[in-house]
Amino acid sequence: MAPASPVSSSPASPRLPRPTRGPAPAAHRQGRPAAMARLEVDRAFLRSPRGSLKISRTLVALAALICFVASGSHEAYGALAGMETGINVLFLLLYLLKLDARMWFLFWPLADILNSVIAALFLLVVSLFAIIIKTNKGTLAGGVLGLVLLVLCLVDVILLCKKISLDKPRGRSAPAK
Repeated sequence: MAPASPVSSSPASPRLPRPTRGPAPAAHRQGRPAAMARLEVDRAFLRSPRGSLKISRTLVALAALICFVASGSHEAYGALAGMETGINVLFLLLYLLKLDARMWFLFWPLADILNSVIAALFLLVVSLFAIIIKTNKGTLAGGVLGLVLLVLCLVDVILLCKKISLDKPRGRSAPAK
């Protein structure tokens, strides 16, 4: 006679609820925690000067990336343009989905300023190298777009510095001085 398995012999073993298909009942949806709440899209951010600047920075960085990759230039040029594109997309999503208000433990405007300053320094060096060396027209075009991106980074720093006030509470609707 075979011994009974320990799983089936235990009458007090808890049963997990079956996963349901389809929408959850309204009572269940209302009781979900705040962290699982639906994300809101800040449509006004897209029309604001900072939103337009983020979008233009992303597009110019993407254009520089395409120029560097298509021309077969040094990998560092494309890597910098690719990183700048990716980081700009992440900051754009952060502000667009209002995640900066949910993740309050980090002062996001200051992180954005540091990103813009560091990106501007790297863009200055890499764009000047790309323009001076100019192995072909694609590298030259990518270098010029890198300098345009450098100017956009500096404008972003200026706009963010106007927004930050250290003596007032952190809020999304704090007016710029």
